[in-house]
Amino acid sequence: MRALSVHADLIVFVSRYWQTTCTAIRAGDEGFVIDSPIYPDELETVRAVLEEAGFPVSGLLATHADWDHLLARIAFPEASLGVGESTARRLADEPGAAQRELREFDDEQYVDDRPPLALGGIQTLPVPGRLSLGPDERGHELELYPADGHTPDGTAFYVPWLKVLVCGDYLSPVEIPWLSPGGSVDAYLATLERLRGLLERTETVVPGHGRPQPSAEALRLLEEDTAYLRALTAQGEDAPLPAGRRTKAQRRIHAGNAEFVATRPPS
Repeated sequence: MRALSVHADLIVFVSRYWQTTCTAIRAGDEGFVIDSPIYPDELETVRAVLEEAGFPVSGLLATHADWDHLLARIAFPEASLGVGESTARRLADEPGAAQRELREFDDEQYVDDRPPLALGGIQTLPVPGRLSLGPDERGHELELYPADGHTPDGTAFYVPWLKVLVCGDYLSPVEIPWLSPGGSVDAYLATLERLRGLLERTETVVPGHGRPQPSAEALRLLEEDTAYLRALTAQGEDAPLPAGRRTKAQRRIHAGNAEFVATRPPS
């Protein structure tokens, strides 16, 4: 796992599996961790690094309900977990799904030392909305925006005082757009357009998978992803993949996307 200091008050951890990101934000005496790395030793490292750096962890946030973004609760079991309204609904509609998928992953990867994942006591956050960190007079407020399409749920977090966008599974330099069950091409494209507006006041983008990107690079990825999804709708399996994201793994995702649009064309 890599730990990248984006700012004195922001550290991004990038897991060695899927390059899943975990973002720690400090605002005075308070702080939040958004999403999570994958392996138990990585979760232990996140806690140790933040303690060493003097980062408080007042609460946890998750961009969406996929299991690989919910694991910070294992590293910080005493912290509350906040999610957007759509993610809270998904977790309620799919009780135990994240834990089952985590167990399947651990079985495949021979992971046998992971504590259980507890997801009780979820705090539901209004989206769009704002979340204050620390005393109000400091102006530390996270902005929350809908980010569905990859899945039926999702929230993007904008950090205005740092000009950082934490957008979940969008704008990835290593992964093409992925249409999961419950996702939607139309909703994905709508999310990309919302993110386009946010990029105008963003300096750094933290995707759900891959290293942080400058806003200009994220905008390039956004244009590529938009073009890919439109080609996918028109051409299905024959749609070209974005340059630089044509690996064997991405071709498997593309094959699933093509099957998705063949059975569930956009409205």
